[in-house]
Parts: sequence; structure tokens; C-alpha cells
Amino acid sequence: MAETDQTEAGNAGSDGQAGPQLRVITQYVRDLSFESPNVPGSLAPQDDAPQIGVNVDVGVNPLADTDFEVVLKLKVDAKIGGKQLFLAELEYAGVFKVANIPQESMQAVLLIECPRLIFPFARRIIADVTRDGGFPPLMVDPIDFAQLFRQQMQAQQEAGEKERPDA
Repeated sequence: MAETDQTEAGNAGSDGQAGPQLRVITQYVRDLSFESPNVPGSLAPQDDAPQIGVNVDVGVNPLADTDFEVVLKLKVDAKIGGKQLFLAELEYAGVFKVANIPQESMQAVLLIECPRLIFPFARRIIADVTRDGGFPPLMVDPIDFAQLFRQQMQAQQEAGEKERPDA
């Protein structure tokens, strides 16, 4: 059996360029807040199901030519009968190395793929903090970051159309 030597050049594309690269360098909690203003009364068994609202936002901070901090912001609000059960706010971030991605695809990679990679960790933190707050663990539903990206692009496009003066 012959051995093969696979070098970086051997793994590159036929034009000598490396393929697209997306790598998580590190990930961390930037900010975490949990408020339960009506305990211990809010921990008593309830007849009604709570109304739970989840707000999601994604931000990107460039750090270097190929390094970006992507921040996933989750705000979870739980109420029952108009009374606040809890409010959990989390900013979970990852630093990503992104290379060999066409410029026209960069925004989509940073706002779709990067948050998709760190979301399971943020979801676990929300579940843990709600459980540690005395409530059943809240498992945030999976998020369609592609749809969120499309909505953001559409909102930006509509805002741009409103700013243009009619000729």
C-alpha cells in the first residue's frame, strides 16, 4: 500500500486557493441577567400556562481582517395573569475566524451560520438559569437564523426606500 503525502497545497482547490473556512475560536457569556420579582409567590403551582415571549437579535463586531465577534442576544419574558414570573436576558458570543468567503456571502455567514453554531450553548444557559431560578427549565425553540436574516434585510431595504426622496 502506497503512502500519500497530503500537504496544504494538496488539499487546496485546483486554482491553489483554500476553500471557505469558518472556525470557532472561542465562545463565552458576555452578559447574563435573571430577574424573578414576585418570588416566592410566583413559584407556587399555577392553573394557567404562562405567556412566554422570546426576542432574538444578532450583532457582529469585526476584530481583525478574518476575525469577528458574533453576539447572540436572547430575551425571555414569562408572565402569568399580567404578573411577571421571570425575565432572562443573555448575550452569548463567539469569536469566529472566517476566511476565503466571497464578500457578497460574508454577511449571511456571520448572521446565519455563526449564530446557528453557538445557539445550542445559549439555549442550555437559558434552560439552566430558569431551572436554577426555581422554574421548570425553559427550552427555547430552535431559531431559523436564515429567516431572521431575510427579515432584517427586508427591513433595511424598506427603510432605505423610505429615506430616498421621490424624484
